Amino acid sequence: MLIRKLLDCPEFIAGDGTQLRELLHPDRQAVSLRYSLAHAVVPVGQVSVPHALTTSEVYYILSGQGEMHINDEISPVEPGDAVYIPPQARQYIRNTGDQPLVFICLVDPAWRQADETVFKASD
Repeated sequence: MLIRKLLDCPEFIAGDGTQLRELLHPDRQAVSLRYSLAHAVVPVGQVSVPHALTTSEVYYILSGQGEMHINDEISPVEPGDAVYIPPQARQYIRNTGDQPLVFICLVDPAWRQADETVFKASD
């Protein structure tokens, strides 16, 4: 049985600037999964860096308030929202609330650095 406790997972700053803790990844644990699962935080007043993945991604909002940007679409997000991000979509999320924006990221197939493009401010 594999149980990963959030606070036992090291926190790091992802390429898009979010605070991330990777919970499950088939390259790092002996699990038979296609996807990876991570816990993300965008602090108050912050925004993730625009980026795109060659794979699909889902954000599930746990707490806080935000604004999701996917290509030319913008929508408010709140706890209980699941956001589908299609492959190749330019995306970022902004914390619009007064508490950290916390969400789960599910990437299928599993996240790999080679599958991610992080855009500069001028892109």
